[in-house]
Amino acid sequence: MPTILCFGDSNTWGAVPNEDRRYGPNERWPSLLRMSLPDGYEVIEEGQPGRTTVHDDPFEGEKNGLRYLRPCLESHLPDLVIIMLGTNDMKNCLGLSAFDISRGAARLAQEVLNFDNWAKREAPQVLLVAPPPVHEIGFFGSMFIGGAEKSKEFGFHYRNRAEELGCAFLDAGTVVESCANEGIHWQQDQHEKLAKALQPMVLAAFQK
Repeated sequence: MPTILCFGDSNTWGAVPNEDRRYGPNERWPSLLRMSLPDGYEVIEEGQPGRTTVHDDPFEGEKNGLRYLRPCLESHLPDLVIIMLGTNDMKNCLGLSAFDISRGAARLAQEVLNFDNWAKREAPQVLLVAPPPVHEIGFFGSMFIGGAEKSKEFGFHYRNRAEELGCAFLDAGTVVESCANEGIHWQQDQHEKLAKALQPMVLAAFQK
């Protein structure tokens, strides 16, 4: 049974724009992906609001994706890891360029590709997803100054990192849009769009 691990931030967790709540289990993109796959596929949701790629958030604490990734791999032993992180790396307090953020995402991908899966005898595959552009508006506008332009560069840099690593790639910015009046999170129909785009890529990963 193929196991897919979805490793991301609040948009994997399912944060609802402008509301202090989470989308239901049949509304979030990992759940929708699972429902679109044939019987026998397991999809594990590992989204954490505020999660970064490899950086410590000086204000929010335990958000470093790299620190959590290996225990997560050992716990779930996935066959494929979908990584979509980088939005929170754009926070003012971290001062990172789009290029550096893509390197953080690549560091996570490398950790997966080097993982010694003793039970399955081979490392998981990686599908690296570049987060979509954000809007500098409202509460998040002051937290992500320059993020609108910076995030437009994600597709280019993440594609380059994926090519260097030899892993699959999707630019989520070609599929989904961040909420125009909130800036960071997605309306529910965008979760549906991402799940639909990922489904054939997941199936292709297990037809090699």
